[in-house]
Amino acid sequence: MSKLVKKLLVTFSVMMLLVVLVGTPINAQKVKNNDSYFEKIASEKTTLKLYGGPKTRTPMIEWYLQELQIPYQYISLDIVAKEHKQPAYLKINPMGKVPALVDGDFTLWESGAILIYLANKYQQIPDQIQPQSLINQWVIFANATLSPGLFLPDRREQEMPILLTPLNDILSKQSFILGYQLTVADIEIAGYLYYAQKLFNLDYQNYPHLVNYLNILSKRPAFQATIGKRFNS
Repeated sequence: MSKLVKKLLVTFSVMMLLVVLVGTPINAQKVKNNDSYFEKIASEKTTLKLYGGPKTRTPMIEWYLQELQIPYQYISLDIVAKEHKQPAYLKINPMGKVPALVDGDFTLWESGAILIYLANKYQQIPDQIQPQSLINQWVIFANATLSPGLFLPDRREQEMPILLTPLNDILSKQSFILGYQLTVADIEIAGYLYYAQKLFNLDYQNYPHLVNYLNILSKRPAFQATIGKRFNS
């Protein structure tokens, strides 16, 4: 074997090792587009356990986990049978709500808190306090302002133009809520927009950039395997 071939092989081996160690950025389109991949991920040994149900906010958490390609175990609770009100689950979340996350000895509930935790744990949030706060701002906005504005009938007619007009303007200038890379803020914003559109047949035609944003995100393989699957099954 020539010296040149040996050098090329060593270089290739180092590059592959870096890929394994560093991982794939969240905005890279390298997530395999098939359910068997995600089933394999879910079956691998992991300390992450996600408790939830299909007609809850749980698929939003699953979407983010699968965007990050993080192995996790999903425990589906029978909400109709009130499994989420049983003593065993109340030890995890005393409020009796889903989703809830168990990471080893650590438990956490509330979808926004779980998403921020995952973003921090898997180094998807910058170290600087100002960009951190911007991400927190949008996650809180999605849960405290956008969600009730879209989901509550007595508020929807008045709140929709107030909330969606500036969102549409932001998305006319950039691909994602915080620029040109998918963040946990998009999981929350797009998740609630999509849920509301499907559940209440909302028409977003007056907000074309928002429509384009949802169309692009809803085609992502991780989205299709989670939120998309929940509405198409």
